[in-house]
Order: sequence, then structure tokens, then C-alpha cells
Amino acid sequence: MDRLGTLQRTHTCNELGDDHLGEEVVLMGWVLRRRDHGGVIFIDLRDRWGITQVVFNPELNREVHEKAHRLRSEWVLAVRGRVEQRPGDMANPKLKTGTIEVLVSELRILNTSKTPPFPLDEDVEVSDNLRLQYRYLDLRRPEMASRLIMRHKAIQTVRSFLSDNNFLEIETPVLTRSTPEGARDYLVPSRVNAGRFYALPQSPQLFKQMLMISGMDRYFQVVKCFRDEDLRADRQPEFTQIDMELSFIHEEEIISITEAMIKAVFGATRGIELNPPFARMTYDEAMRRFGTDRPDTRFGLELVDLTDTLRSCGFKVFSSIIDKGGVVKAINARGCATFSRKDLDNLTEFAGRFGARGMAWIKIKDDEWQSPITKFFNEDELTAMGQALDAQPGDLILFGADKPAVVQQVLAELRLELARRLELIDPDTFNFLWITDFPLLEYDHDLKRHTAVHHPFTAPQDDQLELLETDPGKVKSRAYDLVLNGNEIGGGSIRIHQRDIQEKVLRALGIDKDEAEEKFGFLLRALELGAPPHGGIAFGVDRLMMLLTGSESIRDVIAFPKTQKATCPLTEAPAPVSRKQLTELSLRPDWKEK
Repeated sequence: MDRLGTLQRTHTCNELGDDHLGEEVVLMGWVLRRRDHGGVIFIDLRDRWGITQVVFNPELNREVHEKAHRLRSEWVLAVRGRVEQRPGDMANPKLKTGTIEVLVSELRILNTSKTPPFPLDEDVEVSDNLRLQYRYLDLRRPEMASRLIMRHKAIQTVRSFLSDNNFLEIETPVLTRSTPEGARDYLVPSRVNAGRFYALPQSPQLFKQMLMISGMDRYFQVVKCFRDEDLRADRQPEFTQIDMELSFIHEEEIISITEAMIKAVFGATRGIELNPPFARMTYDEAMRRFGTDRPDTRFGLELVDLTDTLRSCGFKVFSSIIDKGGVVKAINARGCATFSRKDLDNLTEFAGRFGARGMAWIKIKDDEWQSPITKFFNEDELTAMGQALDAQPGDLILFGADKPAVVQQVLAELRLELARRLELIDPDTFNFLWITDFPLLEYDHDLKRHTAVHHPFTAPQDDQLELLETDPGKVKSRAYDLVLNGNEIGGGSIRIHQRDIQEKVLRALGIDKDEAEEKFGFLLRALELGAPPHGGIAFGVDRLMMLLTGSESIRDVIAFPKTQKATCPLTEAPAPVSRKQLTELSLRPDWKEK
């Protein structure tokens, strides 16, 4: 192996062009691919910046050429050579450096490599576990490297924007205490205080409120958060937030600042010019039209409520559900009357995954409505349905009938599935939408009490305070979420800044005075000592970057993510620890899962 010595890199592998012709340069990187063309050896040399073709010609330096015969994929090189024009028929317009090549006069092999477990120069299918096990190789691929580079640009843009708008970046503790509500905490046992535990923060919520009370009137942080929850493509046990909090503030100002920040991020990373203000929709309208509080508005297929129209219909499946307090809603799948019975069975099976016990349908033909259920509706009911759905010949009507929550979930998922099958979604469109006027609380039938829709510190709307004690389920909050293409990328609220109101909300959540003092005493005391009105918002960096880069999973925009089982194939974490470590933490070393 050669030593680097005093050799210094003069250029990266993407910055050479015609204006460098004749210059002597030094490049360093990895062998992406090697080609031997009748004695002349061509190497595509790659670093994180790009690729440059380097050439080993025996007529220039036979010793260097002989050495180049040994080169293999992913060997680490340093080369010195002269920049030359590529012959016209060998130019590569796909590369930034595609019009030049470097004729090598000096080669140093800095390290060799075993054959990689998967090719890095081809678009091949590789299992997620293998990619994560060799993540350092996976990140060498230009596609993966570009995602991390874009993430860096986004974070730097956020930091600059917020600093320019008088925000202070302040760190908050990682070791804190466990509090109720929200997801399950990750716990950290304390050695010094035996039998007691820290919790890793699900968010810096209480600390950022403390910062507002302390007079730090504009705070932000790019912060790690932790939630021990079941994982999906857009979830990780540890994730990154852009966290913001402001004092003496109203929703409108938070929304305005947020839109300007998002506009700056999209401009810096994708060169996309956004035009705020973004669209807005109340929670109730979103649930009515789309069945979800994070609707994808890039396409139609909206839900239509037919409950009143079909309340007295002859189709007992529908009428009996309505009599029991259920609803009947439908989607008009335009032009889909050509769907086969197999297509409809597949959609019915899909709907069943989300709680549907079946799925009724009607095909609109030129001269009739075709379905096994049409005989149960009279002419007036068919006409009313057609008008409500704007049904035309060639359309397919798909029904959902059940409890409101079931129908909303089933049809919300069904409209997304239809949009995918019908290719209605433009991947290059970014539709932003603010969702406002969320319920403050929702009733949990398993726990037999109300829980917070966002968190217990969200302020109720000012004119609904009295409902907290008489009908808490009807109280609307001062919360707001930002949705992008059907994904919630950020959420926040105006916070409660008065102790008496905070205690009312805690009581509505079933938290009595003693428990409130035990869990939130420090916050309640702080609210009595001149807490200003304040509010904020937090953005999921990983989810935002997934959408910005067009990735299918947030794992593709995190340097070292976990699997869906919350494991790390690279480091094999979580892993057993020694008996001594457990004993020091006052944990039973003989503990076994029952």
C-alpha cells in the first residue's frame, strides 16, 4: 500500500471541465468501475462530489499502467495527471466532467477492498437489511449521498432563516422525566439514584415552554426525539425535529413565519419557488371531504355523505347501519366502470384491511346503473345519489357504510389506493395545506376517559372554556398542522399560559390535583410566575426530507437508521449488557421475558 505523504488533493471529482485543459491535478477517491480497452485502462474515479474518468496509458508511464492492472472496485486511490479533452465520440453528456479526462502520470493505492456485498454502480434491488448492515457502503452511492447533502442544505437554510428572524438556538436536556400522554417513553435507569429512571424526550415541549417563561421569546432547536412505538415507513424510534417556540404570538404570525421558512428550504434544496400563503382547511372539513386530517389534495376522489339520502332506503345493510348511528359515504371513481369483478374483489379485500366488512358498488352505464344492490333503491334515491356524486356514464361508485370512524378510514385509504392505480398523483407537485380547529380532546373507549389530541398543554379556543367542564369533547383547540401531499410534516399550537386553565384541561383528561402536582408541578408553578402567551410548532425533518427527495421511506434520508423492529444491523443494537452493568443500575441481572 502506498502512503499519501505530502500529496494533496487539488480538485474534487466533479469540478473539472474544459477550462482546466492542460492543468496538472491531483484527485482522490474510490474506483467505481474499471475498463480495459486494448491496453489503455479507464477508471471512473468517484468521491462524494461526483465522477471523473482517469486514464492509464502505457505510452505515458508503463510502470503506472502496470500498477493500474491491479485496481478493482472500491479501491481507494490518489492520482496525479493532466486534464485532457475527451475524443468527441467518447464524451459523456450525463456527467458534469463528461468532456474531459485525466491522463495519469502518478498512482498511489491508498487502500484495497474486498468485493462489496452489493454493486455500488448499478441500480439493483438490495434488501434493506443488507443495505443497513453495510450502510457505509450504501452511503457511497450517489443517490444516497445526494440525499444527505440535501438534508444538510435544508438544515443550514433553517438555521440561517431562523437566526435572521431573531430566534435563539438553545439546547434542552436529553435526560428528563417520564410524563403521561403521548407515545411510550424510552427509559434510562439511574445508577446514582437507584430505582429511578430518566426518560428520553418525545419532544422538548415542556422545556421550550420554560424558555418562553424565562424570557427567551424566540427559540429554536434541531433536536433528537425518541418514541418507543410501532414503526412504519415514516417512523423511527429516534427522529429529528425542527422545534420552534415564540412568545407574545398569535397563530397567524406562526403560520406566516413557517411558510416563509418552508419557502426558503424548497428554494435552497430543490430550486422550487413556493407561493404562500398555503391553503387552509378545518379539521371537520378535512374529515368530511377526505376522511383524514392529513389529506392528499393533488387529486379528487372526495368522499360524499349519502346518509340522509339513504336513511329510509330499501337496502337494509345501509338503513340498519344508519339507524344505529352509522353513516353511508361514497367515492365516485370516474371512468372506472370498466373495472372487472376481479378488480372489485381486490378493492374489497383492500378495504377489509382497514375494517370494512364488505364494499358495495354501482357501475354507471349509458342506459342503467348496474349492481346487485340497485334494485333496493327507488328512482328518487338513485337520482339524488347521482346528483350528489356528479355521476356520469362510465363512472364507478364505491360505498362505505359503518361507524363514522371506520367509514372515514376505509374510504380515506381507498381513495389513495385508487389514485395510485389510476396514476392520478403527480410526483412533481407539492400541495401544502394547513389543518386548523382540531378537537382539543378525544374519548378513549378503552381507557374510558378523554385524551389529548395533540398534548395536554394545547390551548382551547377562548370562547369554549366553559365546555371543558360540561362537554369537553366539543372543545376545539388552537392547534394547527401543516400537511404536504398527504403527510403531516409539522404541527403546533398556542399553549396554555395560565395555571387555572391548565388545571381545567388536566381535570378533563382525568388527571386529579395530586397527580397533576406530581407530574406537572414544576410547570404549574412556572405558569404562576409571569408566563407570557406563547405558542410554537415542530417539523419532522426526516419526513420532510423523504418528501423533498422523493424517497419511499425516511430510512433513506437518515445516515444510520433503525429497521422496522427498531434494530441497527450495522452495530447489532440493541445488544445484551454485562451482569455487572445491570447490577450497578440496580436492575436484576437474572431478568427474563415472561
